[in-house]
Amino acid sequence: MSSRSVKVRYASLVREGRRHSGWEGRTVTERAFQVDLRGVVDLLSRHLYSSPRVYLRELLQNGVDAVTARRAGEPGAPARIHVETPEHTGDGTLRVHDTGVGLTEPQVHELLATIGRSGKRDELGYARHEFLGQFGIGLLSGFLVADEIEVHTRSAHGGPTVRWVGHADGRYLVELAAQERGEVGTTVILRPRRDAEEWFGTHTVTELARHYGALLPVELRVGDTLLTEEGPPWSRPHPTPARRRAALGDYCRTLFGFTPLDVIDLEVAEAGLRGVAFVLPHPANPTVRATHRVYLKRMLLADNVADLLPDWAFFVRCVVDTEELRPTASREALYEDDLLGHVRETLGDQVRDWLVTLAHSDTEALRRFLRLHHVGVKALAVHDDAMLDLVHRWLEFETSSGAMTLAEFSRRHPEARYTPDVDEFRRLSAVAAAQGVGLVNAGYVYDAEIIARLGDREPAAALRPLDPGELTTRFGVLESETELRLRGFLRTAERALDPLGCAVALRSYAPASLPALYLTSRAAEHRAELAESRIEADPLWADVLGALEPALAADRPRLVLNHANPLTRRITTLTDPDLVTLAVQALYGQALLHGRHPLRPADTAVLNRSFLGLLDWAAPADPEERK
Repeated sequence: MSSRSVKVRYASLVREGRRHSGWEGRTVTERAFQVDLRGVVDLLSRHLYSSPRVYLRELLQNGVDAVTARRAGEPGAPARIHVETPEHTGDGTLRVHDTGVGLTEPQVHELLATIGRSGKRDELGYARHEFLGQFGIGLLSGFLVADEIEVHTRSAHGGPTVRWVGHADGRYLVELAAQERGEVGTTVILRPRRDAEEWFGTHTVTELARHYGALLPVELRVGDTLLTEEGPPWSRPHPTPARRRAALGDYCRTLFGFTPLDVIDLEVAEAGLRGVAFVLPHPANPTVRATHRVYLKRMLLADNVADLLPDWAFFVRCVVDTEELRPTASREALYEDDLLGHVRETLGDQVRDWLVTLAHSDTEALRRFLRLHHVGVKALAVHDDAMLDLVHRWLEFETSSGAMTLAEFSRRHPEARYTPDVDEFRRLSAVAAAQGVGLVNAGYVYDAEIIARLGDREPAAALRPLDPGELTTRFGVLESETELRLRGFLRTAERALDPLGCAVALRSYAPASLPALYLTSRAAEHRAELAESRIEADPLWADVLGALEPALAADRPRLVLNHANPLTRRITTLTDPDLVTLAVQALYGQALLHGRHPLRPADTAVLNRSFLGLLDWAAPADPEERK
């Protein structure tokens, strides 16, 4: 604890605008902050690190940094980290040995007994980008599982072995070790707390060490078990590209549990990043953020790193190693900065380029991919011209002529239409096709935006939105003699539906199996919405909305009766006005239900009344019962 006293004169307080009565002649004391190490450890365990398991990762990071520092001056120095569990040591402790640069006694004070002081770390070479972490905060993580940390270290620059013992309450001692360490390097010794013994079992330690350190460029052992592999799987040599792809497929099955549809090589030189992306062989949920496995200088950072790729690339899972991207304080995620933004954009471009290449080299594989992951491709096509061309040429849309690409559909139907409503497509596709009008279902996500962009790029091949009311212009008109004969029927039918705001027309059209079709123009839909809003609005706004209605009064929904349908023809021969009213209202209700139109209370009432009325007409009451 350091302190210094400064006499503060009353006059200076006045000049600074901080005059306070009673301060004249007093002494103001400056003091250093008190650090409660137990509180810091609690903060680390509860808010910084996701689990106590990271203690081993931090110890491995310190060991790798020490080895890296030693090899900077001694390229041929051994690079080993050896972990011994209580089962190996026999004294209940866990020991982590490394052959790194080691520390002298002054360095022990600077690196192990301070928190957050970076100056000396910079001078000693432990803040350069080659290193994974820093001794102080990394070693502190040992207090997540132990109340005492003991370090034996011998420096490559000479000097005896130094022993440092730190306690969770903030106390520490530094002394010469009673027993000289046999070689240059450091040994960290932890004795588990009673509530943390599970993290020291041989199986647990082995799995944690393999999980975090299998790709490290050092020899890593737990007991006699060698854990490090021969390098990242994507960098290993293979005799042929096919053998390499098969090996990476095996790696993906082991890591993620699926056989990839394809493997994409990834590289961003600015970030020292290399790796692979595995294409999912099954549909992925676009609303669930994809996460990826990221290594930092070949030490595992995390299995669930998000935001490495653009949102549209949710159909791949990546494994990458990076040299330059910055980790967060917990070293379990990536820090969002300009470099990460550049990496995200570049990796997205590489996935996109893979798709473009696939379109030219293996169209069948592209079709398989699009059947699974069309949503991600469409999301990219909304703002990317190359993907827009790919979608136009290769992605099948639902149309009135069956599933086909927009390019093929435009060739077959020069005056094609589209609808942004799935239900409208389902009720009108057969009718539109029968009238020779090609119709595309653009009711799914991104479809309407893609069609609009295609129209902007190629106006000659643009698809126009369908107005259902225009279909009536393509229906067959009845012969004048038939129309004159049915004039009385039409008047009765119009009276039956006039209270519902619906007009009646009699036409002949395909398919003949359809007795009636309810059609409403966009203007009529707008009028209906306006009327509904007027009912719900306050008096002032109701008057304003009411002033707009006369301009739309001529646009009414229309029930188009199909004279080509045998049932409809029989209904037109009825002479009883009441029966005609029931039959027409029943056709109206059936057309609403068939077209999946919303039913208003008045529509429901008419549907029920016509149904019961027709039943009553079909099964008349016994005259005796009426008495």
